[in-house]
Amino acid sequence: MGSIVKELEKEFLPFVRIYKDGSVERLLGSPYVPPSPQDPETGVSSKDITISENPSISARLYLPKLEETHHQKLPILVYYHGGGFCIESAFSYDHQRFLNSLVAQAQVVAVSVEYRLAPENLLPIAYEDSWAALQWVASHSIDDGVNKEPWLMNHGDMKRVYLGGDSAGANIAHNMAMKAGAETLNGGVKILGTALTHPYFWGSGPIGSEPSEGHDKALPYLVWNFVYPTAPGGIDNPMINPFAQGAPSLAGLGGSRLLVSVAEKDELRDRGVSYYDLVRKSNWEGEAELVQVDGEDHAFQILQFETESAKTLTKRLASFMK
Repeated sequence: MGSIVKELEKEFLPFVRIYKDGSVERLLGSPYVPPSPQDPETGVSSKDITISENPSISARLYLPKLEETHHQKLPILVYYHGGGFCIESAFSYDHQRFLNSLVAQAQVVAVSVEYRLAPENLLPIAYEDSWAALQWVASHSIDDGVNKEPWLMNHGDMKRVYLGGDSAGANIAHNMAMKAGAETLNGGVKILGTALTHPYFWGSGPIGSEPSEGHDKALPYLVWNFVYPTAPGGIDNPMINPFAQGAPSLAGLGGSRLLVSVAEKDELRDRGVSYYDLVRKSNWEGEAELVQVDGEDHAFQILQFETESAKTLTKRLASFMK
């Protein structure tokens, strides 16, 4: 018997192949790794939990090494991984390594959300899952006898909740901060701050140094159409283009602190800078900071984790939450 060759329906390179039997092959992304009771390098403990059975939403939780006498509560970081909404995972090696380091330095309890990916689950599902996860975290502010996660109950400070993410995950974090600014979280929990690293924003018209030639063939454009083909307004939907006409004012951003980080060689750089400028020009009452890193490309703090630039940026993100 020969092996059965699966018929290709379509491919979206360099990310995924979709076969006629409905299966999806992911071509990029780091391998899945188990959580660790105590990471030998950082002392950080991690474990996987289920937030919701139906829909299926899970997370990897992180807890820094605590002193025996430690009774003070720690800030909570709700983190959304990158990967163009279609690859990577909260359970992947790259994100585990990065978050172990960040959690150890920032001394936070982190909840790294495993939202469902396109193309099996097209947007807006990732946003819905991400909001459900944030509401689940906030529900730990209410002592109602319902099954609660001990790490959040015992160690998490509900007055210091941060959102964070890289790339598509930073896009999610921005959209969650907007939603948290407009709607109520469980127990009236408020977001304290948001850290966006190389946020994935785009739009129909080029800005800054983006080339006008072939703008609609650029990867950020193609990714959005692939993961959210039914988006109202297409590439100018406010979820991907916060500067679009009719987009809600960025003054409505939840929280009082914002850190936006961009990399010189990243094609998304100018969008990140414009976003920071736009937040500052809006009537948002918080404090915004911009970190620009020279000589580096998209998501270098995760993909080139060992480099000095990556370590410096991770340290900067940690100090933002301290």
